[in-house]
Amino acid sequence: MVEKIKKKAGHCWKMFQKQRQLWLLCIPIIIWVILFAYVPMYGLLIAFVDYMPGMSVFDCEFVGLKYFREFVLSPVFLQLLRNTLAMSVMGLTFGFVAPILFALCVNELKNGWFKKCVQTTSYLPHFISWVVAGSMIFMLLSNEGIINDILKRLHLVEEAIPFLTEGRYYWVMYTIANIWKGMGWASIIYLSAMSSMDSELMEAGAVDGMGRLGVVRYVILPTILPTIVVQWILGIGGILNAGFEQHLVLGNASTQNYWDVIDTYSYRYGIQLGYYSIGTAVGLMKSVIGVLLVWATNWFCRKKLDTAIF
Repeated sequence: MVEKIKKKAGHCWKMFQKQRQLWLLCIPIIIWVILFAYVPMYGLLIAFVDYMPGMSVFDCEFVGLKYFREFVLSPVFLQLLRNTLAMSVMGLTFGFVAPILFALCVNELKNGWFKKCVQTTSYLPHFISWVVAGSMIFMLLSNEGIINDILKRLHLVEEAIPFLTEGRYYWVMYTIANIWKGMGWASIIYLSAMSSMDSELMEAGAVDGMGRLGVVRYVILPTILPTIVVQWILGIGGILNAGFEQHLVLGNASTQNYWDVIDTYSYRYGIQLGYYSIGTAVGLMKSVIGVLLVWATNWFCRKKLDTAIF
């Protein structure tokens, strides 16, 4: 055992000496990550103490898992969990598949100028803030908005559909808005994976008479499968992240039972009401569950698909 450790340490030292220039270049980034990503983690102790602003964390009364229990036993916990999981699952199904299908469609475009135009146009919503995007959605879906106006003119409805004030429409509206805003940007990684494909495989598939769908199924999808699996693993890890600013922009009091998620609860109690301990506890619990889900999904993918992150 000792010999193996020494051998591994010697190998690491040789690799470090071989790549010392790269490590020297990385020193500023490593220092930045330590200072701004790891040092502030001591603040997680707030979740285990009765924190009072102005006091040191180490001087506050230790309460253990008190705030974790309060959150889980709170009357709104099941509603928050329902909303979070519902919107996350919709995002992991429709929102995850949409960039893949879009990348496949863009990859089939032969006109170089038109292909670049489509790609650039699809990226633009990603750079629009949710405040601006929310204003656009209100213009489209309000009772006096464009969608309701078109439906009335076509005599499909007699009265305006309350898209923004009826909770039953909120999950669908949120999912569609997220797909519109993130589909183009998320497709970049799949287009990059497709660009590295062996053109001889494509030609061989065409010679064998596969057709375009056959080439997509038997050549393109297997090639980008590792990329899809990695993105899926990361998506599962963020299943408790059902958005934040989107709900503050699109939600209102009449739809709160449908848009109130774990993140908005943590913000409301931890920041707005000043209950820092419970806000930190909620965020920490969500992060721990996310790490466990990433580990479990990674293990499953390694066993079943022979592809994993680590």
